[in-house]
Amino acid sequence: MNTSIGQKIKKVRELRNYTQEYMAEKLGLSQNGYGKMEREDSDISVTRLTQIAEILEVNLLDLLTFDENKLFFNITHNTTGNGIAIYAALTDKERDLYEKMISQLKEENTFLKSLLER
Repeated sequence: MNTSIGQKIKKVRELRNYTQEYMAEKLGLSQNGYGKMEREDSDISVTRLTQIAEILEVNLLDLLTFDENKLFFNITHNTTGNGIAIYAALTDKERDLYEKMISQLKEENTFLKSLLER
């Protein structure tokens, strides 16, 4: 089964642990407007796809060809049950991606805390 671009965007957004609200704010859209793109209830321009890829910190080609089964291959076949083996099985590019994701999660937590404090 081919995954639609909306589903790919959603999966990468979820891997980044970003909310639809966060993405919408970064894109200057309403949450509902952003959600329509993920559900493919509205067309997504190449310009908008490029903006989404930038926010998600992936290149556009990686976003368009994203395959979650390949991303989780090492994790689902880990038999030791510890995170060290999972981390060691990653390529340098995958390791860099996870490190960026952790950093982004910390930034988003700070952002969300600031929203709560308002």
